[in-house]
Amino acid sequence: MWDWIGFAVRWVHVITAMAWIGASFYFIALDLGLRKVPHLPAGAFGEEWQVHGGGFYHIQKYLVAPENMPEHLIWHKWQSYSTWLSGAALLMVVYWAGAELYLIDPSKADLSTLQGILISAGSLTLGWLIYDALCKSKLGNRPTALMLLLFVLLVAMAWGYNQVFTGRAALLHLGAFTATIMTANVFFIIMPNQRIVVKDLQEGRTPDAKYGKIAKLRSTHNNYLTLPVIFLMLSNHYPLAFATEYNWLIAALVFLMGVTIRHYFNTMHATGKGPHWTWGVTALLFVAIMWLSTAPLMQDDIEAAEARPLTKTEQIFASAQGFDDVSNIVPGRCGMCHAREPFYDGIHRAPKGLLLETPSDIARAAREIYVQAGVTNAMPPANVSFMEEEERRKIVQWYRAGAAELPFSLAGK
Repeated sequence: MWDWIGFAVRWVHVITAMAWIGASFYFIALDLGLRKVPHLPAGAFGEEWQVHGGGFYHIQKYLVAPENMPEHLIWHKWQSYSTWLSGAALLMVVYWAGAELYLIDPSKADLSTLQGILISAGSLTLGWLIYDALCKSKLGNRPTALMLLLFVLLVAMAWGYNQVFTGRAALLHLGAFTATIMTANVFFIIMPNQRIVVKDLQEGRTPDAKYGKIAKLRSTHNNYLTLPVIFLMLSNHYPLAFATEYNWLIAALVFLMGVTIRHYFNTMHATGKGPHWTWGVTALLFVAIMWLSTAPLMQDDIEAAEARPLTKTEQIFASAQGFDDVSNIVPGRCGMCHAREPFYDGIHRAPKGLLLETPSDIARAAREIYVQAGVTNAMPPANVSFMEEEERRKIVQWYRAGAAELPFSLAGK
């Protein structure tokens, strides 16, 4: 049930993210494609014609507001809110409930589950407060300097997350950190400013153009941050991105790639031609990322893994009936890939960074083993190591024996 909840939340998150990103990209392209033509209505900044779905659209933009507010006004906000809410729920389901496996790395910081969760939640809030303060400072009138400082903040957070969390959680949290800034921009800045303009118009006052200018700055930030967030959210599937010594530098280069890619498309929307040098720069950045990914992996060796004290949850599974059998089954059937030095042809890094060599590795990954190789036959893929049904039954029996001993506070971990 817990895994199906995670699946459902992830599905919602992907759907809402597509809606938000699509709307963001569309409106940026719409803004940049506006043309000043003769005989525009009073207050109109520009217009454009579009064709889609067998019809033509005539679009006009008012930089501040039209003379009269139309009765039917569509607000674009719920895409952003639902994306963040579903993402926050997914963070809780995967990284908070599975903190011992996915969030906390004892070799980096000796944190309790509660401490890890508090750092996770607190950092997202703190990040928004710092960013918002920077935008409201004098730097708000210097967009380029502000963007550079925002880049420094994001790199610093990438490094900081990597000091306390697993590599997987570090990049995921950097994505959540950035997405929180983006959604907070919509909720705290863009929407309130638009409501002020609407209210002024409805009450017969001339709206102040400064509110639109402020909203435009935050909207531009969101546009350039979108692509890096997508990369960071996908990174948990690729140990080459998150499990290396320099994952925080990889994240920094990804943000630069987001800028070069969006600059190409934004320029193309505005002028009809894109600056092709951006493709070369993007390719070079990606090559640098691939090179950094060959750095030593951030993982303990077998001796360190065997010497590491077990957590409460791990102790329960390590002492559960059937653990000795599973400790013999898993390394033999899964260890050729999920090892510190994989020896299966074509596998150079343990898939998703999951190690299954030592008893402590197995106890830590109990739930993943149960789901992937016990109640389902997802692993080994295509059953390349010929895991037998009797072995799968032993995994199920062992996990359920351990899960039955878990206190409620540890359930699901």
